[in-house]
Amino acid sequence: MSETSRSQAHLRQDAPRPLGARDAGARRTTVGVSELVQAALPLIIGWLPSQRWYAGKGRAITSITPVVGTPLQVGDPALLHLLIQVEYAGDGGSSQCDVYQLLLGIRSQEPPGIGPGAVLGRLRGGPYDGAALYDAVHDPELTGRLLEHLATGDRFGALSFRRTPGPGLPGNLPGRASTAEQSNSSVIYGTAFILKLFRRISPGTNPDLELSLALSRAGSTRIPRVAAWFESRMEGAEPATLGLLQRYLPNAEDGWELALDQVGRLKGDPSPGNFAIEAHRLGRATAEVHRVLARTMPVARLDRTETHRLATAMTERLDHAVTAVPGLTRYRPALRAAFQALTADHLDGLPVQRIHGDLHLGQAMRTPHGWVLLDFEGEPAKPLAERRLPQPALRDVAAMLRSFDYAAAHLLAGTPSDPELAHLAASWAGRNRTAYCAGYAAGGGMEPSSAPELMRALEIDKAVYEVVYEARHRPSWLPIPLAAINRLALTV
Repeated sequence: MSETSRSQAHLRQDAPRPLGARDAGARRTTVGVSELVQAALPLIIGWLPSQRWYAGKGRAITSITPVVGTPLQVGDPALLHLLIQVEYAGDGGSSQCDVYQLLLGIRSQEPPGIGPGAVLGRLRGGPYDGAALYDAVHDPELTGRLLEHLATGDRFGALSFRRTPGPGLPGNLPGRASTAEQSNSSVIYGTAFILKLFRRISPGTNPDLELSLALSRAGSTRIPRVAAWFESRMEGAEPATLGLLQRYLPNAEDGWELALDQVGRLKGDPSPGNFAIEAHRLGRATAEVHRVLARTMPVARLDRTETHRLATAMTERLDHAVTAVPGLTRYRPALRAAFQALTADHLDGLPVQRIHGDLHLGQAMRTPHGWVLLDFEGEPAKPLAERRLPQPALRDVAAMLRSFDYAAAHLLAGTPSDPELAHLAASWAGRNRTAYCAGYAAGGGMEPSSAPELMRALEIDKAVYEVVYEARHRPSWLPIPLAAINRLALTV
């Protein structure tokens, strides 16, 4: 059981302060939080495994323990903020614990237009017996109330809403749930703001808040400005980041969709197109972000022992991947050699700093003023403490190079073997990989070609991660990272 779970084994009730005048008809006393939560738990158990952000897919829930329950609005509708500890069977018969954030809406009747996947069911017992329980992320009125709490910097016991200095936030904007698939939930307020709600919670500042604040305070234009956030104090631990409010980019285009559009045009027009220009600009933007992070956040230099430890961690991930995907076995000697070369190639130390940690085309938006990077939380599957560690800056570069390969592979999806089309896809990926690296160097980042052993090791490490992910979740996509593994193994 995690430290958080051990220290939060009881339900703490945080009561709301009185609501505004327009809520005069609502009850202004603390609802029976314990009774409400106990009535909700059977519905939560049935609903939770179907959510995309739930990390325990395919594993049986062995227990759910309420941690902190905070009514943010009482009456009809009511809004309950809830942190729950979920324990489920892990690998090899072990157990695993995670803490999740839920925003639960309660109405006598389901809100109009809410999708069936957002409804947990009808409560039985407790202070809202017979009422509909649902995911409040899909209720514009209740998400609007959440924005009001952020605007006024409210506090409810362990739950704190905090604003950055600057112009006040509007308190009367309803929020609509984003339909994008992601490991968290997002609410969009008009064309002004977007709120990311972190679903799986760990004690400590989420890197997305930490790095976005650092970049915002440094005046960077390569990220959406941070407007507010909220957090919960975890007993015996640092406050845990729960949500992050940033400026919305209404006129921006998703980098992944832009790339796929360019790739799709190759079937009718094999000319290079203009995306290499955008790849170069994206490389410059990445370098600018790295430079600001290096100036405002801690940097270090790994000595030979620490570099060896980094290479060893890559080797261990490879060994685990070979067990999960035996098709990697024939590549293991060459890939291990690439990792071992890291130590010999950096006898004088390897510079590390804070980085994005999960960079790909889907984390970049093309605005009328240039590229903007999003979602600095790192790979969600990794522990938060690991995501906050300084890393080689070229790890982000290697991850983006893999993203160009993935975009190019869409040209071949659903078509029979076509050598000419495969050549076009490989040429498109190579052209944009080269342009991105050139842009990164032009923006003041390390020239990737000056550190070939490091780049190779980092790209292999990312491709190994992709192999395991695709084998588990999207087997039809497995040939994409395996093709990269084959190419990278041959270049060792």
